[in-house]
Amino acid sequence: MNNQASSSLASIFLTFLKLGCISFGGPIAHLGYFRQEFVARRKWLSEEAYAELVALCQFLPGPASSQVGMVLGYSQKSYMGAIAAWLGFTLPSACLLILLATGLTQYGELIAPEFIHGLKLLAVAVVIQAVWSMAKTLCPDWPRILMMVIVAILVLVFSSVIGSQLLLMLLAAIAGSLWLSPSSNNPSNINSNILAIPMSHSMGFIFLGVFFLLLLLLPLLAYLYPMLLLEMISACYRAGSLVFGGGHVVLPLLETEFVATQWLNQETFLAGYGVTQVMPGPLFTFAAFLGASITSPYSAWVTGVLALLAIFIPSFLLVMGALPFWISLRQHARLQAAFMGVNAGVVGILLAALYQPIASHAIHDLKDIGLVLLAWWAMTYQKLPVWLVAILIVVLAYAMKLSF
Repeated sequence: MNNQASSSLASIFLTFLKLGCISFGGPIAHLGYFRQEFVARRKWLSEEAYAELVALCQFLPGPASSQVGMVLGYSQKSYMGAIAAWLGFTLPSACLLILLATGLTQYGELIAPEFIHGLKLLAVAVVIQAVWSMAKTLCPDWPRILMMVIVAILVLVFSSVIGSQLLLMLLAAIAGSLWLSPSSNNPSNINSNILAIPMSHSMGFIFLGVFFLLLLLLPLLAYLYPMLLLEMISACYRAGSLVFGGGHVVLPLLETEFVATQWLNQETFLAGYGVTQVMPGPLFTFAAFLGASITSPYSAWVTGVLALLAIFIPSFLLVMGALPFWISLRQHARLQAAFMGVNAGVVGILLAALYQPIASHAIHDLKDIGLVLLAWWAMTYQKLPVWLVAILIVVLAYAMKLSF
């Protein structure tokens, strides 16, 4: 990386805290904010290095924008810099969502039902937009469109089978490696010196080893010692480990973990997802809302923070573990093809989630369909910010309730 003199931990934290307060618009917008701040303004790295960093983080499970931020912080102050960058970027939305979850839990009866219903309709529109956008990018040809549709159908048919989504992702990876060709990416064009972040291969093995150890150990511990906190940590870690394709894809995984287990009801889940859309910062902070919303003998701040840490730890371990091996990974054509299959599969999972549980629990009549289409049109074609669309849909939902 072509960075200037290293920044202090306080400077890294405050810079990312500012971005965490203003970065509305989802992961793609976050990457735009990062480019402006760290490439154009601060010159921490070159355009080429930034593009390669984004490619690495999109290649891995987890929230790409947060992982980019972690590596940017690491490039300045090693591991403490990565933690400072993540903390600053995540703190604003996480605190707001825990506060909202606490208010909803304690004063939910004072909130108009139309407000919750409007947020649920917003969630439908947001996921429609995500499926539409991701399908255009990740399923641009008939083989991947077919894989997307097959995965969506299988998810709906086998939704009650434990581990079905993980199995489908493995099958999508195998199908991609055998069926797809990564001809759009020419590994020979990769400059091995572009993303030169110092880290030994041994440290990479340690991080990846800890990642897989926790992925196997946490469910075992939750089974042997069935405590709510341990089960919740295991569920969030598992969700954070298996999400390819961005924050929206975590929705069906978290719905399986939190709603199917009856830790909280569907209405609270979808309302929280709707609220998360209007927050700045990473979508994975939705876990903080969920953790703070469950009924437990512990403080909402304890459960919210633990859920937040559990869902982000896999992202940190994976991106730090992959850094030393990135160039060789990028040059492996079959591995690229496998991840192309996985990406098509995650669009299928999100498509299935759009129908069940999102739309099936939020849409009740033609008026609701009209509001969803209006919200989708406003975000997709009028480019209105999500927070403004949220206000519009909630107001219209309340007005329609009074009119009919």
